Amino acid sequence: MSESLPTAYPSGVHPPSFGVRLAEAMAQFGPLCAGIDPHPGLVQAWGLSYDLRGLERFALTCVEAFGGRVAAVKPQSAFFEVFGSAGVAILERTVGALRAAGTLVILDVKRGDIGTTMDAYAEAFLGKDAVDPPDAITVSPYLGYGSLRPAIDLAHATGRGIFVLALTSNPEGPAVQHARLGGVSVAGHVVAGATADNAAAAAAGELGSVGLVVGATVGDAVAELGLDLPGVNGAFLAPGVGAQGGTVDSLRRVFGTALPRVLASSSREVLQAGPDVRSLARQVEAVAAELRCLQE
Repeated sequence: MSESLPTAYPSGVHPPSFGVRLAEAMAQFGPLCAGIDPHPGLVQAWGLSYDLRGLERFALTCVEAFGGRVAAVKPQSAFFEVFGSAGVAILERTVGALRAAGTLVILDVKRGDIGTTMDAYAEAFLGKDAVDPPDAITVSPYLGYGSLRPAIDLAHATGRGIFVLALTSNPEGPAVQHARLGGVSVAGHVVAGATADNAAAAAAGELGSVGLVVGATVGDAVAELGLDLPGVNGAFLAPGVGAQGGTVDSLRRVFGTALPRVLASSSREVLQAGPDVRSLARQVEAVAAELRCLQE
């Protein structure tokens, strides 16, 4: 079981990197990231009321079923934020409980901005004084990859990580991500930025802490855009496995030789087994076992 990461370290003590901890978790549990997506349809399908009580029951059931069984868990922040401060408090409790169980948490918040605003976003989720901080967050680079510098630097300083949106599966994505400047696609610039930020980890023979979000169903886009994913030396968070159409075969098609670094994200396929904790736990273990072939 992965060790949870303290929020502060004594002076001169360097925290273990997120990349190192993620590689260890994937080796132990397989390459599955289980999603916690308490949207109205799923909450009600579990026979719960779509209110704070139902949200709390849903989230803590997932904690009990997923904690200590998967490499990582990805709560979707928006489904908690919709309930205001009380929902955020449940999210913080969820993150804290998962990390207490030794399970890595990737908080799906997709933050992105510039200057002092990005500084504040980074401190809120990655800083040493953050309240129940996750191990990593998702970020959006569409104000320029360089605008993410506060989050990247703070993640490295505190032993945490980020996953940068690169190629997403939604139909609107290619209009931005495939666009080219100077012959290089927007996605290509993101890949180049992550590669540079993971260079020190690569030199040390470790997995870098700057990962990329690449959808499990983007087809031949990686090849068509000429993206060097193996050179990134970071993990690839691949949403869309299961109910959204992503399969082991589609992951092979998308990632090629970078496949061993893929952390496949599945939400609905796993969550449909709730609300019984034992059924949910069996489902998440079955999906994780099915994905083990990605590491071969």
